[in-house]
Amino acid sequence: MGKKRIITKGEAEAKTAGTAEAVKVPIKSSKKRVDSGKLYVQSTYNNTLVSVSDRAGNVLMSSSSGALGFRGAKKGTPFAAAKVGETLGAKAQELGVKEVAVVVCGVGSGRESAIRGFISKGINITSITDMTPVPFNGPQAKKPRRV
Repeated sequence: MGKKRIITKGEAEAKTAGTAEAVKVPIKSSKKRVDSGKLYVQSTYNNTLVSVSDRAGNVLMSSSSGALGFRGAKKGTPFAAAKVGETLGAKAQELGVKEVAVVVCGVGSGRESAIRGFISKGINITSITDMTPVPFNGPQAKKPRRV
């Protein structure tokens, strides 16, 4: 277990005085100001993931339907996606984002509603790009069975 240490009155005052000095130091905000960026929307049947990045592609913030408290089948709904868009739109406004280029990926039902929720906070959209992977040759046929 270890030895028990007895703290005298002088030591206790010295410890509290040291912590009081550390509290007085102002904390500097590390958030940087960004005027334009990219909005990535990945919409699946089960969830909707939305992230905001700067022009270089460095992610500034992200959120999803599951992170907002939606569980089960409700995560894939357009309502949940709209709530995700609204929360990220509010956070992006604090960073000073004025316009975004939207990149959409996936076939879920929350594609448009996430963008509409983001627009509702007053941020302009410069372009919308659909990067959903589409099979161009279809699935490969099964090989014939050898007996």
